[in-house]
Amino acid sequence: MNVRRLAGLHKLTTAGGILRRLTFVIVCGVTVLAVSRVAYSASPKQEKNVLVFFSFNDRQAFASLEPLKAAIQSRLDAPVNFHVEYLDASQIGAESYQRGVAQSVAAAFAGKRIDLVIAAAYPALRFATDHRSEMFADTPIVFMMVVRERLQGAKLAPGITGVIYRDDASDTVNLAMRLHPETKNAVVIAGTSEFERFWQQITDRAVDGYVPRLNRIDLVGTDPEMLLRKLSTLPPHSVAFFQLVPGGSALPATGVYELLDNIANKFPTYCVFEYPPGHGTVGGVYPDPSAMAVMTGTIAARVLSGEKPEAIPVMPGSPSHEKVDWVQLQRWHVADAMLPPGTIVLHRPPNFWIRYRPYLIAAAVLIFFQTVLIAALLWERSKRQKARAVLGESERRFRTMAETTPSLVWMSDPQGKVVYLNGSRIEFTGRDPKANFDDAWTTYIHPDDLQRVLDANQQALSDKKQFAKEYRLRRSDGAYRWMLDVAAPRINGDGQFAGFIGSANDITDQKAAQDALEKIGGRLIEAQEKERRRIARELHDDICQRLAMLSVELNAADLALNDPNSAAHARISKVQQHCADIASSVQSLSHQLHSAHLDYLGLSAALANFCGEVSRQNHVTVEYDENDVPNPLPQDVTLCLFRVAQEALHNGIKYSGSAKFAVNLKATQEQILLEVKDFGKGFDVATVRTGGLGLVSMQERLNLSHGTLSIESTPAQGTTIRARVPIKT
Repeated sequence: MNVRRLAGLHKLTTAGGILRRLTFVIVCGVTVLAVSRVAYSASPKQEKNVLVFFSFNDRQAFASLEPLKAAIQSRLDAPVNFHVEYLDASQIGAESYQRGVAQSVAAAFAGKRIDLVIAAAYPALRFATDHRSEMFADTPIVFMMVVRERLQGAKLAPGITGVIYRDDASDTVNLAMRLHPETKNAVVIAGTSEFERFWQQITDRAVDGYVPRLNRIDLVGTDPEMLLRKLSTLPPHSVAFFQLVPGGSALPATGVYELLDNIANKFPTYCVFEYPPGHGTVGGVYPDPSAMAVMTGTIAARVLSGEKPEAIPVMPGSPSHEKVDWVQLQRWHVADAMLPPGTIVLHRPPNFWIRYRPYLIAAAVLIFFQTVLIAALLWERSKRQKARAVLGESERRFRTMAETTPSLVWMSDPQGKVVYLNGSRIEFTGRDPKANFDDAWTTYIHPDDLQRVLDANQQALSDKKQFAKEYRLRRSDGAYRWMLDVAAPRINGDGQFAGFIGSANDITDQKAAQDALEKIGGRLIEAQEKERRRIARELHDDICQRLAMLSVELNAADLALNDPNSAAHARISKVQQHCADIASSVQSLSHQLHSAHLDYLGLSAALANFCGEVSRQNHVTVEYDENDVPNPLPQDVTLCLFRVAQEALHNGIKYSGSAKFAVNLKATQEQILLEVKDFGKGFDVATVRTGGLGLVSMQERLNLSHGTLSIESTPAQGTTIRARVPIKT
């Protein structure tokens, strides 16, 4: 006897809380109630004990046990302990055997409550019902795998229900006749136990349905040698129906399987019971043991949950299906076309697809990705070919344009090395067009300009931005010509810097014209200054002197009057004042046209005097400051900076709206810096810088002295004008 026992563990954790004084009792009561409810809800359900009787002692035949356990356990919250008893169906008809088993079971489970008994197959059901009072008086019984013919006409005792199925002996015989239509002899091999005799009778009735076409031969006995001898004398076209039950026959289970193997080697053999595969049987028609186990487990779970078995009707089992062994079909030359639809074929070797499905899928995926990759590569190749074609066309257009343009075109690599010179460049310098470029181009640049050109190229390689430079390039006739060289960065297909492309144009004539214009401008300014100086002298030496004489004569006329209070005296005094004012204005105009302080006192004194005159005449504040300004300065520098300060102050007074100005003059070793600042409304330099004649005049004067002009102005923040003139050494 084999009894399996399972046990569960139970853990219970409680918790409580304590508050203070008046609320202590209430809180404790609530806490106890809550803890008790939590403990009740958290405590495991009462475990269940299920005793299973299997009609045979062959454990291999009880394939439904595990699905049965799983079906019950999955439908219950409580743990379930399963105890299995394997019976000997060959002896179950003996009263002494039944009493012994019943006593053993009662003793084994004395003091242990059995909540449910499951009887698998009819012998176990009959044993459980016959000895129910001895082992477990009121325990409900659920049966499974019981043929419905066993229960026909019988009334189940209270507390019993289960699952039945229709016997499939006739279906198995029909399957054998279908697959072996030439069969003439049906050999029924059965044992002597009551269970085996029952199935022999059912099989005999099924075979008799084919009489007289089919001859039935019954071989009943337990001696394997006798059975084999009788089988050896059988005529051809015989089919065996094997009825011996492993664990339920007089032979041991191993003996039954060996006998089955021997018989299956001689004749196509079919079994009413489903034997474990691999013993040579062709097959039969069988119910699904797993489905029947699930149905039985569902009923068992309902009973364990409290339902009465009487309220649960006996349920018909799952439909049966033809089940055959592919190896035996091939052995007895049975074609697949002869099988009924829906037949389950065991041991069929997988077809090519099933056998190699993982490899085929992997190969298909690989081929797919390879196809996609090849398509992508072809697309990329086509794209590159188109790009190369476009690039080639663009290159050809560039070559055509570069070779026909009069500009001197060149290209360099990312390191600055010249890699291309167009024909105009080569023709201009007269070098060998087949010679390597290397750094030979530097020999054609004027020595005074070479270092500046190299520095500009190096800075451009660092910045990778467009740049321009001017230098003198030696022509093929030996003459140096001024060139304006403009270059831009080249970008290759992957967005990387590929060097520079530039073009140089001869600007010698333009520079000559510019120099001529500057000279003309200088001469005009010089002529203007001469004219101003002449007019200033005329005003100072002639007009001012005459006005002074007129003022003296008016004073004498006034003194000649005898009556100082007369109207004539008042009119003469008024005319005398007007004359003085005119003289002062003429003198100021003379200083503006040309200040004598520039010639005799120098730039700093002239600016100080000018700032004072501007302050008095325009009623503004002009602060003047100078720092280390040498004296004397070159006349052109002195005159240039004075005129810039003069123009800047006049513009500031006229447009800035400021009443305060600052003029600062300072010197360094290299240059003189003049700064004129107002604190007025300012302006946008970008919109005004190129417009005013005053700014143009200042810039022209500074150009003549090789100086520079800068203007800083922001709306509402004033304006600062800075003029820088180098000191000639």
